[in-house]
Order: sequence, then C-alpha cells, then structure tokens
Amino acid sequence: MPSNTKENGFETLIVNWLVNENGYEQGTNEDYNKDYAIDETCLFRYLEATQPREMAELRILDTPAEKKKFLDRLSRKLSDQGVIEILRKGFKYKNKTLEFYQVLPSEGNQNAQRLYKENIFSVTRQLQYSKEYGRLALDLCIFLNGLPIITMELKNQFMLQNTADAVRQYLNDRDPAERLFSFKRCIVHFAVDDNEIMMCTELKKDASYFMPFNKGYNDGAGNPPNGSGIRTDYLWKDILTKHELSNILENYVQIIADKDEDTGKISYKQIFPRYHQLKVVTMLLDRAQREGSGQRYLIQHSAGSGKSNSIAWLAHQLVGIKSNGRNVFDTVIVVTDRINLDKQIKNTIRQFTQVSSTVGWAKSASDLHTLLDEGKKIIITIVHKFQFILNDISTDYKNRTFAIIIDEAHSSQNGSLAAKMNIAISGSVYEDDDELEDKINTIIEGKKMANNASYFAFTATPKNKTLEMFGEVLTDENGNPILNEDGTKKAKPHDVYTMKQAIEEKFILDVLKYYTPYQSYYHLTKTVSDDPLFDKKRANKILRSYVESDEHAIEEKAAIIVEHFYNNVRMKIKGMARAMVVTHQIQRAIEYYFAIKKELEERKSQYKPMIAFSGEVRYKGETYTEAKINGFPSAKIEKEFRKDPYRILVVADKFQTGYDEPLLQTMYVDKKLFDIKAVQTLSRLNRCAQYKTDTFVLDFINNPADIQKSFERYYKTTVLSGETDANKLNDLVDNMEPMQVYTDEDVDTFVELYLNNADRERLDPIIDKCVELFKELEYDDKVEFKKSAKAFVRTYNFLSSILPYGSPDWEKLSIFLTLLVPKLPKVGDENDDYKKIIESVDLDSYRVVAQQTMSISLANEDAEVKPVPVQTDIGISVPELDTLTHILESFHDVWGNCDWTDEDKIKKQIQEIAEEVKKDERYRNAMQFSDIQNARDESERATWEAILRNMSSGMELYTAYQGDTRSRRNQTFRDWLLDLIFNATYEKPSSGATGGAGYRYPEYEQPLSMVAEDTVPYGTTTPKDE
Repeated sequence: MPSNTKENGFETLIVNWLVNENGYEQGTNEDYNKDYAIDETCLFRYLEATQPREMAELRILDTPAEKKKFLDRLSRKLSDQGVIEILRKGFKYKNKTLEFYQVLPSEGNQNAQRLYKENIFSVTRQLQYSKEYGRLALDLCIFLNGLPIITMELKNQFMLQNTADAVRQYLNDRDPAERLFSFKRCIVHFAVDDNEIMMCTELKKDASYFMPFNKGYNDGAGNPPNGSGIRTDYLWKDILTKHELSNILENYVQIIADKDEDTGKISYKQIFPRYHQLKVVTMLLDRAQREGSGQRYLIQHSAGSGKSNSIAWLAHQLVGIKSNGRNVFDTVIVVTDRINLDKQIKNTIRQFTQVSSTVGWAKSASDLHTLLDEGKKIIITIVHKFQFILNDISTDYKNRTFAIIIDEAHSSQNGSLAAKMNIAISGSVYEDDDELEDKINTIIEGKKMANNASYFAFTATPKNKTLEMFGEVLTDENGNPILNEDGTKKAKPHDVYTMKQAIEEKFILDVLKYYTPYQSYYHLTKTVSDDPLFDKKRANKILRSYVESDEHAIEEKAAIIVEHFYNNVRMKIKGMARAMVVTHQIQRAIEYYFAIKKELEERKSQYKPMIAFSGEVRYKGETYTEAKINGFPSAKIEKEFRKDPYRILVVADKFQTGYDEPLLQTMYVDKKLFDIKAVQTLSRLNRCAQYKTDTFVLDFINNPADIQKSFERYYKTTVLSGETDANKLNDLVDNMEPMQVYTDEDVDTFVELYLNNADRERLDPIIDKCVELFKELEYDDKVEFKKSAKAFVRTYNFLSSILPYGSPDWEKLSIFLTLLVPKLPKVGDENDDYKKIIESVDLDSYRVVAQQTMSISLANEDAEVKPVPVQTDIGISVPELDTLTHILESFHDVWGNCDWTDEDKIKKQIQEIAEEVKKDERYRNAMQFSDIQNARDESERATWEAILRNMSSGMELYTAYQGDTRSRRNQTFRDWLLDLIFNATYEKPSSGATGGAGYRYPEYEQPLSMVAEDTVPYGTTTPKDE
C-alpha cells in the first residue's frame, strides 16, 4: 500500500507521535462538551484523581443540576480570566479552590513528581466543535486536563495547499463567536504545513494577526531541511512534549493588560513565545546553570525580535536556576536605556510571582543598597544612572552572585562603565593604608570581568567593543579557535536573530525599499576683497552647513516635506500615518518646525507639527523649550503624536533610538548618519501595524552608498575579525613621551596623591605644569599628543576589562591622563574659523532636486567588523590651507554648476570615473601581475562600480550604460565607454613582473548597489550577464 501523502495522513503522523512518543491520550468527539468547549471526560477524571476530597465535599457530580452550575461558573471564569490564569491559579468554587494543573516538579520532590504525572495531555482530531453547525471540524485540538489550550489547522504541500491556506481557514471559517475560538479560551492557534508554521493568539476574523513560528533558514525566514523527518516536526517532537509545553505554560505565556491613562479603558493581549525567543532563553538558562557565574554572553537580535519579552522571561527564570542545590545567582540586575522596559518586566513577572517582593527600581546608590538588603531578586536601572550608582557600592556584596542583563549593549557598554561595574560587584576595593603598588594592583584586578557575575548582553547592532567583550570565540568543527594570520581570534554572538529574518518574516518592514536621495545645488559668492587662507576640509564642511541651514534652504526643504506628506503620506495606514523630520541640531529643528508650520497654515491644513529636543535654547532672542513650543508637557509628546492634528514630529537628537511608534511611516532626513546611528534612526520606521504596508525615506544629506554600508553590517550575523592589539597602547605612549608634557615622576606623584585622597591644592599644580608645557608645543604636536592621550584612556578602559593581565604603568598613566585631558586647551578655534568664513561668502542661489527613488539591496552575507581602533581622529587635524577662491571653486565642482547641459554633465562624470578606475587597487594589481585580458576584466568591474558610486550625481550615465540589452545605441555607448576607460587607464606591466605568483590580493568589499525600484536589484545580474 503506498504512503498516505494526503492531509489526513499528515494528521495521523502528528497524532501518532503525540500519543506514542509524548504520552498523550487521544480524545474523541463524544468526550467534548460543545456548550462549554471542554473535554468533559478528561476534566472530571483529572479532578477526581487529584482532589477527591474536595470533589466529594462539593458534590459537583451528584446531580445534573450541580454539574451544570459548576460548568457554568467555570465557563464564565475561563472567558473572563482566561485558560492561562485558571491553569496557573486554579478556580474558586463555593468554599474550595480547585487546581486544574500540577506544576513541573523540582528535583528530588517525589510527591510533586507523582502529582505531575496525574496531568492529562490529550489530543482530539477532527474535533466537531460547533453546536449550531455540527459538521464543522477542526483538524487538531490539544487539551490539558480537559481544558483546550492549542488548536491546529493542517495543510499538506503534496496536496497543493500550504500554511497560507490554513491561515485563510482560520480567518474565514473559524468564528471567534464560537466558544473554542473566543479570546483567552485557548492559548495559541497554529497553522501548520510540512514546510512552515504560523501562530496567532487571538482570532479576530480578517484582523487576526498570524506570525511565523519557524526556526529560520540561511539567516532568513522558513525552516531548514530536516534529514530525519519533516521540516516542521520540531513542533510535535520538541515544543509539544509534556515537559516543554509545561515549561511554556509556567514561564512564558501571559495575558498583558494595558490601561489607557486618558480613557481608563483596559485592553488585553495574549502572548505566546516565538521560536527564537524560546531558543535563546533556553540556551542562556542551560549555559548559566552549567557554567555558573563569571561568564559573558552576547545576543544579536534584530529590532522586531521581541527583545523586551526575551529579557523579561530571562530575568524571571535566572532567579530560579540552581546548581548543586544552590541558586546560581542571588540577584539579577537589568541595565537598560529604556524606562518602559521596567513596566514590561513588571508585567511579565506579575504573571508568575508577587511583583512587590521580587522586582525593584534603582534610581540611586541608596536605592540599590536598600533593594539588595531587602532581598529583591530583580533590580532594574537606567544605564545613565547605573554608572553613578556603581561608584557608591561598597564591598558588602562581593560574596553575592549577580546576573547582569544589558539591554542595548552597544550603547551601554563603554570602557569606563564596564570597569566601574566590575569593581563594584567584585568588591575589589583598596584600603586607605595600602601601599601605592597594592592600590594599583587592586584597581587592575577589579576592572577585570568579575567572577561573581555573568553578563547577558542584548543588541541588534553589536559594535566591535561589544563583540570583543561579550562575544564567543569562533571555533572549527573540533572546537579549536579559528586564528587569523597574526594569531588573534575572531568572535561572534552566542545567538542571532537577523534583520534579514525579521524582514522576511514580516515582523519589521524594509525601510530601505523606497529611499529617495535629494541633491542640493547652490552657488556661493565671495564678499571680501582679500583672499584669506582657511583649512580646506574644514571650510568645505562649514560652507555645506552654512548653506543647508540657510533660511531659504530650510524653507525650500520644508515645502518639499509638506508637499510629499500631503501627496504620499497622510492617507497611508488608513489615514493615520505619521512622519518624522530628523535634524542635526536643536536650532535647525526649531527652524524646520516654524517653516513646516507656516507651510501647513498656508494650505489651511488641519494638521500641525510638533517638536522634540532636550533642554532649552535661544532662538531669535527668545528662550525655547519643546514644551513651550508644543504647548504641552514633554512627557505627553509620544501620546499626543498619536492623535490628530499632530502628524509631523521634528526631532533633534531625540526619539532616534528606542522609540517604537507603529504609525510612523515616513522619515525626512537632514542629518549625517552612519553605522549604528543610521540603522537605529531609520529603523524607527520599521515597526509593523495593521494596514501599514511600506515606508518612505527622503534624505537631503546622505549618500545611499553610506546608508547601504551601515545596514549591511547588521543585516545578518556580525563577526569580529580579530582582537584589539594591546601593544598599540605602547605605541601611543611612544607618541606622547618625546613631547615631554609629563614625566614618570609627575605620573607617580600625582597618582599616589590622588589615591590617598589628597586635597586639590596638591593635585592641581602638577596638572597645571603639564598644561603649560602642552601650550608650548607646535600645532602638529598638540594635535598628536591630545589625540594619543584620548585614545590611550579610551582604549585602556576597554582593554582593562578583558585582558588576562594588567600593567601598573598603564593603570597609573590612565588615571593621570583621565584628569589631564579635560584641562588641555582646545587645539585651534573652530568657531573663529566658522565666523570668518561665513562673513566672507554669500548664498547666491539654492535648489534641491529629488533623485530617482531606489531600493537599496543588502548583501546576503555575514559582515565583519574590525577590532577597536586604538588611534582615531578626534576632530583635530593638521590643516591643508588654501585660498577662499580655490575652496569655493572646488566646492562648486561638487555641489554647484547647476547650469550644465546633460552632455557636459556626462563628460564630467566620465572624467571622474576614469580617475577612480585608475586608482582601483585590484585593477592596478591586474595590470602589474596578470595578462591584458584579466586587466580588461578588472577595468570593466571597476568602471561599473564607479558608475554606481556616482549615481548621486545623476541617473543619465547609469541609464545609458545599463540600457545595452534594449537598444543598439545604448549598447554602442557601453562598449565605447569601456574601451575609452580602459585605453585611458591601462599601463603595461613593468619589467620583472612575475605574473602574480605569490601575490595576495587585498581584502575586497562587495560592490555597493543602489538600484532604482523598476530594475533588477544589483547582485542578481550584472551588465555582463545580461
């Protein structure tokens, strides 16, 4: 007989596993009471087996009338409180409380083990659930002690049906008015086929929200092939085992109540964990129990992954894990940069235990002392408060063990905070009468990762520091570290839920899908008769800032914003869409606010803008705060923004991180963004909402290539390519010592006085003497010293937490430089330059033009970040002096010349592309070490990449080059251009070239791709493939 590949065969396979392997009973339709949506047979069998005395006293089964009264009350409570609450807390009937579930037993508790075995897990197939429509049948229903907890609709791809068909069946055929499908009567509804699983916790017909319950495949959506079975069999083989289902019931599922402060109305949401949340929390709990305190874990989970719930579930369960009969952790500290996480954790804990005795909020060191002394198990604090709290923690807690959960670890884990955290919880504090050497060694030991604490760091965008501090070493299949050529190790997160998977699973939207860059064109004139010298790089930056913040420029961009909002945004999300304007400073935000307000008023619009910034600022002779401009307190901004007439929010360094407003649909960007800032800022748009299908980004300032590069670092797994080289600290010392700003004696004397709590009168003379010596240095040496000093302090603070060894000399120098650097005078007066340049020029004309809307596609590969750079530019550089006339000419080459004809513009682009190709390193290597054909191939590749990089200057050249398969004329243009570039740049190899033997090509980054929406995304095909 052939295999049964029909839907009922799939159903049989699942039921057989649940019954034969997982120990379920198989129920029947005869056992099911349609009036109350319970398996009546299992319910009363369980109650009589576990609570016979209570059942006898209550006389529930003595008469049909008593039985009906009991079932009526139980049904009402199931509808009001929900099946989760009844299973967890039981049900009061008359003078007794009946328990409807026996919890998982603790190790060695024989009585609890016996009681747990009395639980009845059962499955009924083709459940005829409807009293009115008797033939309607549900594929599978899972009951716990007679109460339904899970429903399933199954589909089979062999029969040309899939999960989408199962979801449609729930939407169209499973009526929430039926008791079985009403809210809170079941925990979760699964739509299952042999490839994927979807789940929903509240059926609302077309408004039902089904989300994936998949493992993920190749860092994206779906499930991996299963060599030993069906792709989705983890559902019945892993999740629906008795133990795991009990674990989910006891520690994860919950009903959250959210009260509207204005109306007092309470709304409820039922939560079932997603697969990756279960996976990461289970993994961390298992490792923490096995490995004990003193460990570090890094979790890279994208926005939209439900990090807040994962953190709350982890915090709640870390409190209870034991090893050898003792708690692994005495206290869990959650360090976050989001105040609302406190509420979320309390809501989660409230489901499982008494909040007031378990959770505390620490705003100060005294709060933390009090909470620890009161025995609070979970303490939540804001990262900005935490570093000050740590300064005041005594050694009283060095014998306690801590689990420290760090939310948004990329922003909270700077070197000095890490050091303070480690010193505080390790109790490594020196005594006043210790020798200097002992004090220094105590500080060094204290800064290292504390053995009495484990760190659980969560972030969507791990920096190199975060990876090096918390990541795990990359290993081969035998568990050996994978080493770079220099012997350093690579690091990766312990668990990943990628941005790619979140987008593909539709938990977040792709914010780069509709991205419109704007190009500014302007003309500046010199208004002074002389030709003063300025630093060329700084002058160009100042000129750009001057033009973009000019009143006329702001007005023109405000007009574009309002026009775009009216034409493209306001009717999105069923007429509820909001927009955000991102500016780089408060003054510009205020200018935008008033310009947008004016545009709206001139339209006689019903809409209004609002503004968000911190502090107060002087503008046109008046002092402003956000509350003064908006007309309501700052605390109401988020809530008011959800209401009409407010539709456009103008921000300056506020609401760019941690702000989740699903109605936010469009962002207008007038601020330079890169790396994490770019990802975090644009990701404010990615939250899903009903009827929200897309997002828009209009960018007045950034290059699409820079935005693409920023997102690619965090699109999949972010890997650290190596380790920070501690020897570079010695290089920094070697840079500073020849300048003789300080001596070893200065450092030793100062540090000894400082650690002995000497008065300022004894400390300042040493520092002041060094400051005077610094002032005598040449400009270049001032730049080098200050840059090296800052880099030393920053890098040592970081390395001191992770190096297995310490250096007293480094520690002393770090203490000394930390206090010296703030007193060093500023190198060069940038404000003076700004005034002189601005007074020397005038804006003659300004125009801003939209480029073609594009979809920025991201490379489908893991990204590497380099180790922490020891020396980076701190904003001081040796100036390249040039006359104002030449600076203006070069500035117009980039930003002006708006009177070009198309032909002139293409000629100029071709010249620029030829220069770029000539400098391409791979092309130069091919010319020197390979044959002419390979060189030609590299020339064509470099030409194509240069065209892509130059797209921001206009689309004409790109269109002509790309159009070769559609037009003979364009094909000729492509060939002509490639020949021209190659002939203009090719250089014959010098004598003695060896054809490249032994030559190692430099590391190569994938070409950037910014492609218009109506073309094939770059990376799918190339011009050569077409």
